[in-house]
Amino acid sequence: MTKVLLSVHVLAAIVVIGPITVAASLFPRHARQAAGSGEPGEGRDASIAAFLHRICRGYAVAGIAVPVFGIATGARLGVLTDAWLIVSLVLTAIAAAVLVLAIVPGQRRMLRPADGTGARTAAANGETRSAAARLSMLTGAFNLLWAVVVVLMIVRPGSTTGA
Repeated sequence: MTKVLLSVHVLAAIVVIGPITVAASLFPRHARQAAGSGEPGEGRDASIAAFLHRICRGYAVAGIAVPVFGIATGARLGVLTDAWLIVSLVLTAIAAAVLVLAIVPGQRRMLRPADGTGARTAAANGETRSAAARLSMLTGAFNLLWAVVVVLMIVRPGSTTGA
């Protein structure tokens, strides 16, 4: 049963977290281009940005499976009190908070037009660039948190269950 739980945990991490990291990383560029000055391709960028936002929002819900199966696997292995797993769980919780409380709402705000007509002013474009930069930074932190979690899951410092 442990092998099944571990397999589902790893597959969920690959299938769910991978697309979130890619979609969240690509979003700021497309949202910034969509807020451009009426150049060709702007509508396409807006559609892509909206699609990337839907991926992040939808996969964030499915992402709950990763720690659920991870905790179940840890319980079966008897390692729930190991430092590497506790640190991984804390980093996972921080990554989830960054995604749900900062990245997804930031994307939602960037998808809204600056005014009711859909027109954007120069000031709004400056705000869009600033918001895109902020989202890029948050996404980088989110991705770095997941990279550290992956390393901890592979290396398992201090683990007595073997490497």
